[in-house]
Amino acid sequence: MDAKEISLNEKEVKPVVDLLNEYLANYHIHYQKLRGCHWNIKGQNFFTLHIKFEELYTNAQITIDEIAERVLTLGKPPHSRFVDYIAESQIKEINTIGLSDMAMVDAVLDDMAILIQIERDLMEASDKAGDDGTNDMVNKFMQFKEKTTWMLRSFAGKK
Repeated sequence: MDAKEISLNEKEVKPVVDLLNEYLANYHIHYQKLRGCHWNIKGQNFFTLHIKFEELYTNAQITIDEIAERVLTLGKPPHSRFVDYIAESQIKEINTIGLSDMAMVDAVLDDMAILIQIERDLMEASDKAGDDGTNDMVNKFMQFKEKTTWMLRSFAGKK
């Protein structure tokens, strides 16, 4: 299958596919960071954040699958190696062992800011390519992250 089979111009949709693979790479690093936070959280906020990090990594896992399937829908293979994720990701790995609860929240907020910017870039590129399917999918993901950012910032006492 390729883009023309779903009435999209392959040349116009190529920047979308490239951005989707970049998005996928960032999401994988973010996902693993969330898992590390879930496993290594300690302190007074353990019960609250242990549950929140699990909710977020479960959502990230579903999102990763949808991103990869969208790349396939557009007729290209999604990246599937960690070496590619690490090379392409703006989000960087961190060691969550010994990290304070609020440092973990800050790390997740930093990731979400990067992901939201990629989402905005993706929506612009998909709009330009006439790719409403990608645009709708990414908009849904962005709205979740915007709300989660507000909640985590409120939890951390940030403006």
